[in-house]
Amino acid sequence: MGVKTLNPAKYGELCAAVIPKIIANDREFERLSKKLEELAFKLTPTTEETALAELLAKLVQDYDDRHHELPDVPPHEVIRFLMEQRGLRQADLLPIFDSRSVASDVINGKREPSKAHIRKLAEFFRVPADVFI
Repeated sequence: MGVKTLNPAKYGELCAAVIPKIIANDREFERLSKKLEELAFKLTPTTEETALAELLAKLVQDYDDRHHELPDVPPHEVIRFLMEQRGLRQADLLPIFDSRSVASDVINGKREPSKAHIRKLAEFFRVPADVFI
């Protein structure tokens, strides 16, 4: 199985349709966030869609960091929210936690996620790791 390379023509077409740029206002933030969400929930995104999603995630994150303060939310509440948004059950997170008891303890706030858990959660949910800290 080889590494897929980015097709510049296809990537250019995607960028032309989305017009990614530094976000200057909430309207642009909403537009690019919506497109990012569409790309993030694709089951089998192309290499070009993945690259565009990474760019949009950076633009959205930068704007969000500058303009919207996040409330201090405990990691277990973030996990529960993300699970609910994606229709997941605790069993779906077993590859991250390796045991039902650890998954249960973290999801119910009885135990903090380890650094390894945080890395795996961030990758699994496609969000920055710091949302779990």
